[in-house]
Amino acid sequence: MKTAVYPGSFDPVTMGHLDIVHRTSQIFDKVIIGVLNNRAKSPLFSVEERVNMLKEVTKELPNVEVQS
Repeated sequence: MKTAVYPGSFDPVTMGHLDIVHRTSQIFDKVIIGVLNNRAKSPLFSVEERVNMLKEVTKELPNVEVQS
């Protein structure tokens, strides 16, 4: 099984992020999106909010998992 890990702050989630996730999900068996905190920036959304946003916009991709 080929697994890809896509880490980032995703603050906010952009169409560019989603394009990468969609393309990656077609190449790999499993994609893990790792939502991180960027201490160098003042966040717009909490980690929990970003995780929930990513789960919502990737729910149609069964091989994508969102973690923090």
